[in-house]
Amino acid sequence: MQDLWRLSAAELAILIKSKKVSAKEAAMAALSRLEAVNSKINAVVDHRPEQVLKDAEQVDLGIARGEETGMLVGVPVTVKTNIDQEGFATTHGVKLRANLIAKSNSPVVDNLRSAGAVILGRTNCPAFSYRWFTTNLIHGDTKNPRDATLTPGGSSGGAGSAVAAGIGHIAHGSDIAGSIRYPAYACGVHGLRPTVGRIATFNTSRSEWPIGPQITSVSGPLARTIHDLRIALAAMSAMDARDPWWVPAPLQGPPMPKRAALCLNPDGLQTAAEVSAAMNDAGTRLERAGWTVEMIENTPPMREAADWQTKLWLGHDYEAQLAEAEREGDPGALACLYGNRAKVAPFDATAYLSALTRRATLIREWLQFFEKHTVLLIPVSAELPFADNLDLMNEAAFERVWRAQLTQIAIPFMGLPGLSVATGLVGRAPTGVQIVSGRYREDLCLLAGEAIEAGGVPPSPIDPLD
Repeated sequence: MQDLWRLSAAELAILIKSKKVSAKEAAMAALSRLEAVNSKINAVVDHRPEQVLKDAEQVDLGIARGEETGMLVGVPVTVKTNIDQEGFATTHGVKLRANLIAKSNSPVVDNLRSAGAVILGRTNCPAFSYRWFTTNLIHGDTKNPRDATLTPGGSSGGAGSAVAAGIGHIAHGSDIAGSIRYPAYACGVHGLRPTVGRIATFNTSRSEWPIGPQITSVSGPLARTIHDLRIALAAMSAMDARDPWWVPAPLQGPPMPKRAALCLNPDGLQTAAEVSAAMNDAGTRLERAGWTVEMIENTPPMREAADWQTKLWLGHDYEAQLAEAEREGDPGALACLYGNRAKVAPFDATAYLSALTRRATLIREWLQFFEKHTVLLIPVSAELPFADNLDLMNEAAFERVWRAQLTQIAIPFMGLPGLSVATGLVGRAPTGVQIVSGRYREDLCLLAGEAIEAGGVPPSPIDPLD
């Protein structure tokens, strides 16, 4: 059982539940894998082996007593450093927060543990989660295990890198502008951004979020199989009264026709040929699985949604954010804020009201779109995964990065779910497709994702490559 870390979360949970494998054995295998490869990719930046083994032993004791087991019983998972885990620093990739020790767990951590999962370690993110690259001044650089010259994505870059390299079976990430979907894409795994309100989140270690992040930011899972995303979503979406946005929506909605729209260039996105080829391949896979796929020229507004989302994300207390980033001195965070100053500042009460008013109109257009089309296939990014730290090269490179990420920034403004599905490789660079559906219809995204996944995915987990 040396290679337990290679199994899917679902496979491992079945073995543990049936007592063919112990949770402690699974934890030991996960820790062994972490020790073997993490030094090459720096995906996990904080972990306590003794606590991991102790938690696993408690799972085994519960099984021995005949207690009810959760769907992730004994499964080693990772969580991002931007959520509270009792006794650990919620650094968010920031030196200034090195001593911000959480006194309680985020609902995400509590829900994972309630489902039987064992928290293996905490994964890296860029400072303040501002970038689609993962490096900071407190934890250092995270590398993409498929190719160290490529970004592992961000802001959940440590999560994507860990899952791809076999460090944990499921990773927690968060997404306000692509921070789950892009690391999954860049690392050649799958990632689900749920609907706003699906997964309860809250950190006692920080002040209340402004309204923008409250209605656009989500937590969600990254994994190597679509089925693992499905069970992770079920585990993570349990009710928690600490999140007033949580919605008791069913995980399975009413049946819908297998009808997909495919748009290669939403709102004029200049999609690279390799990305278009992966999109067309995904459409063909759906057709083979019995779906009707309609090629469409455009979608409801994305560019406008992305502009408003950037304002909601970065505009509130922009000067205070900039002052903290300047104290931190992180080049990536400063590049993000300086590079977007003209787009977001000043963002006053009038601008806030305009954003929220326009948001209702755009949501309505998107929901009407999904009355006709069950799911929408669009690029995750206009380009293959970027060269690492491309955004720091020069002003033109920074603009290129932001221009390519249109679909990732736009979807959160409407609070919609989005699924990044890995489909293959171009050389070492992963390819994939993004699936979007109506609110609380993650089940439809996953249904289409399973059909696309059946056509082939990049090998995973893998040993890190230079």
